[in-house]
Amino acid sequence: MCEIEDIRQWRGRDVVDESGSKIGQLEAVYVDTGTDRPSFLTVRMGLPTRQRLVFVPLDGAKVGPEYVRVAYGKKQVKSSPSIGTDGELLAGDEQAVFDHYELPYQAAPDERRLARR
Repeated sequence: MCEIEDIRQWRGRDVVDESGSKIGQLEAVYVDTGTDRPSFLTVRMGLPTRQRLVFVPLDGAKVGPEYVRVAYGKKQVKSSPSIGTDGELLAGDEQAVFDHYELPYQAAPDERRLARR
């Protein structure tokens, strides 16, 4: 697993899927608020005039010379919940991100599970 200080340096680098197909560019790192460890990436994808940020878990990710390889296929990542390039993930939308990747989600009412760093 990458340390958060290291992964921040990869902002703007390519994110590729498990088979090496380019998905988009790394935009931001989201940490688990309970552990303060990197948990999700947002990936900038889409046409230049219609870009969006999609979420992908960092579990199983590997860093290459000029890319971050995630452990999920491009099709699954592309259909992940997304936000606008200047938007933010609302607390009420967090569970949908976890559900998309079939990951367990637990958060106390009115608490956030993910925070952008």
